[in-house]
Amino acid sequence: MNDAHILVVDDDDRIRELLKRFLSTEGHRVTSASDAARARKLMQTMAFDLAILDIMMPGEDGLSLLSAIREEGGETPVILLTARGLSEDRIEGLKRGADDYLSKPFEPEELALRVAAVLRRTAKEAPPEEVSLSGLVFSAARGELKDGSRPVRLTEAECQLLTILAATPGEPVSREDLAAKTSAGLERSVDVQVTRLRRKIEPNPREPVHLQTVRGVGYRLMVD
Repeated sequence: MNDAHILVVDDDDRIRELLKRFLSTEGHRVTSASDAARARKLMQTMAFDLAILDIMMPGEDGLSLLSAIREEGGETPVILLTARGLSEDRIEGLKRGADDYLSKPFEPEELALRVAAVLRRTAKEAPPEEVSLSGLVFSAARGELKDGSRPVRLTEAECQLLTILAATPGEPVSREDLAAKTSAGLERSVDVQVTRLRRKIEPNPREPVHLQTVRGVGYRLMVD
């Protein structure tokens, strides 16, 4: 991922400029902030693929900012910059949800390698625009299931269920998650919706090949 938007937060002007210049040559877009307060404002208005946070900053430090990001549900990957030898900071950072750390002083090339590694690990594939199910085609964006040119009617609950499962084909999704993310509300209701949906998408609803039960977990959608 060579076109990531990276936030650099460090009170050292030289470090910020070095990282901005070097990461830009690697093909990334870089936005910088000199303290946690400015970083917070930036994160409210822009989306970042990665944040590089210095731990030792005046005012709110990098660990506190990291904690705030995670407590607010932020999933932005974070690399911490730490003073050499302060292993307790590194351990604390990992406990609070950091994805990696790098000790100062550091070689820019090493940072670039760590950035690339974190971006690879945390990259999320976009869900498929359409999935095929034994001749049927489901489009999550349009919320429609078609048999050729003929639309197949889905209830709102069935559409929600199919959309969630189609986002990660082949991956099991727990009944608990399905209940929480759809209007079903209860795990028993999820089972009812699955039974109804199978009647619409399965060649043989009694022997499902697409909407499969994952014993002890939930369900998964296998596509053509």
